[in-house]
Amino acid sequence: MKVLATIRSSEMSPTTYTVGALAKATDTKAIAIRHYEQVVLLPSAGRSASGYRFYTDEERDRLLFILRSRALGFSLDDVRELLGFADTRDASCAGVDAKVEGQLEQVRVRIRDLQGLESELERLIACCEGGVIEQCRIIESMSNRR
Repeated sequence: MKVLATIRSSEMSPTTYTVGALAKATDTKAIAIRHYEQVVLLPSAGRSASGYRFYTDEERDRLLFILRSRALGFSLDDVRELLGFADTRDASCAGVDAKVEGQLEQVRVRIRDLQGLESELERLIACCEGGVIEQCRIIESMSNRR
C-alpha cells in the first residue's frame, strides 16, 4: 500500500500517517477514523509535537480489518469481538467460525426477506392496468381500499 503522506520523526515509527493520509490509504473518511477511536475500536492516536494525530502501519491494518468487517455486515459490537479474537493470536478460531456462521445466517435471512419483497413488488406491478390514480390497483392494494 502506498503511503500518501507521512510524518517522519525520531520518536515515531518509521511509517506514520496523519488522519488525512490514513483516510486516503484506507479509502475512508477522517470522521470515520475518529469515530472508531471514540468507540474504542482503534486506539487513541499518538500526537506529534505540533499536536497532529499520527497513526502507524499497525493501526492502518487494524482500521482495514474494521472496514472489511463492517463491509461484511458485522455490527460494531461484532467487530469489537472479532478484534478481541484477532488480538489473541494463539487462541482457537472456533469463536471466529461461530461469529461468521451467525453472520452468514443473518445474511441468508435478509436475502429471503428481500426475495419476498421482490415478489410482492412484482405482484403489485403486474396488477397495474394504467389509467388514473382513482382506479389504480397498486394504490388500492397498498391502501387496502376495495
